[in-house]
Amino acid sequence: MGRRGRDRRRQQQQRQERGGDSGGEQAGWAGGYPEIVKENELFERYYRELGIVPDGEWGDFMAALREPLPATLRITGYRSHAREILHCLKEKYFKELEDLEVDGQKVEMPQSLSWYPEELAWHTNLSRKILRKSPLLEKFHQFLVSETECGNISRQEAVSMIPPLLLNVNPHHKILDMCAAPGSKTAQLIEMLHADMNDPFPKGFVIANDVDNKRCYLLVHQAKRLNSPCIMVVNHDASSIPNLQIDVDGRKEVLFYDRILCDVPCSGDGTMRKNIDVWKKWTTQNSLQLHGLQLRIATRGVEQLAEGGRMVYSTCSLNPIENEAVIASLLEKSQGALELADVSSELPGLKRMPGITKWKVMLKDGQWLEEWKDVPSNRQTQIRPTMFPVKDEEKLKAMNLERCLRILPHHQNTGGFFVAVLIKKSPMPWNKRQPKVHQKLPQRTGDAEVTAANSDDGSERITEEPTLDENESKKKQELQNSDTEQSKKEGVCGPPPSKKMKLFGFKEDPFVFLPEDDPLFLPIQKFYALDSSFPKMNLLTRTQEGKKRQLYMVSKELRNVLLNNSEKMKVINTGIKVWSRNSDGEQFGCAFRLAQEGIYTLYPFIHARVINVCIEDVKILLTQENPFLSKFSSETQKKVKDMAMGSIVLKYDPDPAKPDDLQCPILLCGWQGKTSLRAFVPRNERLHYLRMMGVEVFKAKRKDEESESKTDEEVQHRLAQTEEGMDVEDKEHDLVAKMEAEIGEESSHSPVENSAMEVENKIEDLDQSGKNANSHVIQESKDTDRSNVKD
Repeated sequence: MGRRGRDRRRQQQQRQERGGDSGGEQAGWAGGYPEIVKENELFERYYRELGIVPDGEWGDFMAALREPLPATLRITGYRSHAREILHCLKEKYFKELEDLEVDGQKVEMPQSLSWYPEELAWHTNLSRKILRKSPLLEKFHQFLVSETECGNISRQEAVSMIPPLLLNVNPHHKILDMCAAPGSKTAQLIEMLHADMNDPFPKGFVIANDVDNKRCYLLVHQAKRLNSPCIMVVNHDASSIPNLQIDVDGRKEVLFYDRILCDVPCSGDGTMRKNIDVWKKWTTQNSLQLHGLQLRIATRGVEQLAEGGRMVYSTCSLNPIENEAVIASLLEKSQGALELADVSSELPGLKRMPGITKWKVMLKDGQWLEEWKDVPSNRQTQIRPTMFPVKDEEKLKAMNLERCLRILPHHQNTGGFFVAVLIKKSPMPWNKRQPKVHQKLPQRTGDAEVTAANSDDGSERITEEPTLDENESKKKQELQNSDTEQSKKEGVCGPPPSKKMKLFGFKEDPFVFLPEDDPLFLPIQKFYALDSSFPKMNLLTRTQEGKKRQLYMVSKELRNVLLNNSEKMKVINTGIKVWSRNSDGEQFGCAFRLAQEGIYTLYPFIHARVINVCIEDVKILLTQENPFLSKFSSETQKKVKDMAMGSIVLKYDPDPAKPDDLQCPILLCGWQGKTSLRAFVPRNERLHYLRMMGVEVFKAKRKDEESESKTDEEVQHRLAQTEEGMDVEDKEHDLVAKMEAEIGEESSHSPVENSAMEVENKIEDLDQSGKNANSHVIQESKDTDRSNVKD
């Protein structure tokens, strides 16, 4: 690296010498790369001819594509917390942007997206570059970064928010996200499942899939921020994702999904405003190569959709070859089993263009083809019949392709996007004789173990289809043969052939459910006085041998999926951590302490060791590292006086009579010692709650260490104001890098949490619990920095 750095500096010096003093510095900053020209003659010719832009709007369309994409953000999480964040944004951070100028340009006030419900999505003309570089915006930027790491804000492109909204998700829905990474849309789906904050275990779940093993860990990183027991991340080719089975009253039945999100890989020419490389790389060949894959994925999706279910197909492309052509082919071969939903009345305020019914195919060299019969024989392996519009006017009218949505960049200052909403009315023609599988399940005894399917040596497995009897198999084969022959005559693709599934990537630890009589659980149940309704069968670990270090929890429905599909699925991650082993915990009556990420799920079942605290006590807990009991209110001191040492729940309930105080409930995991009381909360979550309570936590950057130390003293004085007080940000400064990769995990905050143990229990090794954390935690964030982001 040193030699290459020297070479770069030498090259910069040579460029400066050639370019003179005036241009040398600029050349050095630019790194010698020419600016990308936002012109592509073939692109303009192609879309002008197709007429996707209304008459008279072409100039506005092209001008919008050449402008930078506005930054957009979405407020996430539980509804009550989301309202508090929205209030904080509008009343504090947005007001500070009024009349602000950066580089001589007035900063436009952020505006809410008119079509997004409850003002939970906003856009601004501030680019990421300006946010990072401007000292005037540093405070706002730190807020965005910190809240994003907590999972309370998602910086997501506006059009990317549309597909989950059109799925109309309810908490009981079983959902499949077929091409989920990097996870912004998946996060929306999880939020919709948890619309009712009082229900810790909604009956629905999300199975988030991606074909790229590395991107799956980015997906885990996103999903983990929402702390849901109803999410499972799997690694499969979406076009051949296996049929799963579930136990229904002792019988195995095929799992069909109520909602499917099919956001397929695409050429991405709708993203030109943020991915400027598309300008010089765009060619019609990209769409022609992706069409087949997109159709296979969409076909596999509707096969797994339940009758009456809804599937949203979406791309960030404007090209009808990737959009209407795929939908038309899907509708034609469904023979009436599918229909396009009319969503014109949904998302009022969203400007959209209807789908088109006529289009042509352009070859890479610019040659136009209007029909399949015009395709040269040497091109018929690349150009397929499904790429052309349907010629039968009656069939075309029945498809209602105008019900598709195309979002154009100049209409609402967004990226380009395409969405189609499909409803399944009956089984697909090639699945009509496919019965449900009815198999009596054997009784399970002992540890119920689910091994995460994995293959380090690139072995192959074949996706299983539901079993048919001999007569049904013959009938199905005859039907498929006749359909295939008919399709060949009509130039229409039939159902995709079965495909082998290659599994590779990191080796995952198994998922081992605790048996009903596991002696590990009894002390936990007694110590926390768990309700008899607590679903202990849903507890699992990620280790087969030795001490169980972490306990995780999934919903009952996901447990059902895990137990019945261990040989079919490659599961990357599922469940939330609810308890962590404390090395000296047994002397306090329980070897496991509560984990913050699972506290909102556990709380409804806990009847002991819960302390209600006032807002002033919460501020002390979040700003002081290990406060003495004498610092707290007299009511809190009385409550903990006779309570045994160990892990506790600290609960804040808002007071409606004090509207200026925080108006959302807070649950914190804590530790009660002999003379002190403290919270075990990750850094960014601490800062989040402090911001919501109006406590200033901003720390400006300084160029030298002396200035930094002064700032540390100022922040320390402002936050703590006691000799035991500690600056929350500065105390954990050396852990920021870890936290960015392992949000909410043990290693991200174990040194802070265990410092209380050191004071109270004289534990010598502060990092013990972090070192003992299960290996899958670290793998969740592998290669996230190198992953490509789709949204």
